[in-house]
Amino acid sequence: MPASSPLPSTTIDESAPPPVSVSGPAHRLRVTALMAGSCLPVLGAVLIAPVLPRMQEHFASTPGAKALVPLALTVPALALALLAPVAGVILDRLGRKRLLLVATVLYALFGTAPLWLDSLGAIIASRALVGITEAAIMTCCTTLIGDYYTGQRRMKYLALQTMCTSASATAFFVLGGTAGAAGWRVPFWVYAVSLLLVPVMAFTLPRPVVRPRTEVVPTARRPFLWRQMAGICALTLFAAIVFYTVPVEMAYLLDDLGVANTGMIGLATAVASAGTVAGAIAFARLKRSPGPMLPAVFTVCAAGFGVMFLAGSVPLMIVGAVINCLGTGMLLPSLLTSAMSRLQYEDRGRGTGLWTSAFFGGSFVCPLVLLALESAVGTLAGAVGVLGLASAIVAAGLLVARRQASAAEPGPLPDQVA
Repeated sequence: MPASSPLPSTTIDESAPPPVSVSGPAHRLRVTALMAGSCLPVLGAVLIAPVLPRMQEHFASTPGAKALVPLALTVPALALALLAPVAGVILDRLGRKRLLLVATVLYALFGTAPLWLDSLGAIIASRALVGITEAAIMTCCTTLIGDYYTGQRRMKYLALQTMCTSASATAFFVLGGTAGAAGWRVPFWVYAVSLLLVPVMAFTLPRPVVRPRTEVVPTARRPFLWRQMAGICALTLFAAIVFYTVPVEMAYLLDDLGVANTGMIGLATAVASAGTVAGAIAFARLKRSPGPMLPAVFTVCAAGFGVMFLAGSVPLMIVGAVINCLGTGMLLPSLLTSAMSRLQYEDRGRGTGLWTSAFFGGSFVCPLVLLALESAVGTLAGAVGVLGLASAIVAAGLLVARRQASAAEPGPLPDQVA
């Protein structure tokens, strides 16, 4: 794409035909495979959380086990964040489908490795390898959504991806806890489920069709949109912190309000997560480009944080969390759609890899950011209030930037969100 290529406009172009069929059994299987593949990194992030105490007991005699056992949960996300850009470069060069199939097979191999490993260090190493495969799987699945679908359909399936990953996090947490009752190693068997996806992916995911460009520029001379992607990725990193605050900190916030019942905490978190799903559904029904919505979406997130900061009771805390999650349900697909709209086929893997890296990097640092804010202001609720203020400032900044850009010269463009 030439460096001088204009940015997408605020309407959605539905004139271009989709590269693949959008109805029938083959279409449904394709979408199912992409959504199931997108959930695999979530599986790696939450499945073993309930069995960490049992792992801690098993490796109690291992030096440094208290610090090392939690790494078994978090190191895949760190590896994913660091290596997703590399995965993006590889899939642009080798092809999406080939890398996806290989990574999905290796995911099962590395994911089940702790069933036979006796060394804590070896288990953590295998978890890092799981993160590498997750980087490839998530980048490939998201890139293929961008390859296969355009316009409103692309927005719909990116929103569906957010819905599926959000809902699967709760399901995998429950599954991990149930399986963990039989022993801390048992949940690792669940990683083998990826082998069931391999034949489905092999037979239902066609090779993407490269849409012709109106202006042909040799690939070697076509510069990558580093400046635009840097801005989107920086915004995405902050958005990931906003997105993960409620799931990560809700239990602690309720505990500060005197709620000790784990069932009540789980129910409150599930209700808040339903807000994320509702927000993603609302996004999927949009008939316009998501770019102009970002200031409003960040404002909704900020309002939710504000209610949580002021909440002196459990019902009000839950209301604030639901408001925030309504915003986050629209926030991530909005940013991802905006990123996709700037990328052509040859660069889509690299761009998606950078976006994925920013998102999972934000998820990794989210607890650290809240911990630092809590230390600075004295309470976790105060830290959430500061994050809400930051979200409001980001919303105001985006609104000012958009008005300035519109005043400068808002020219319409072809293929806006496609």
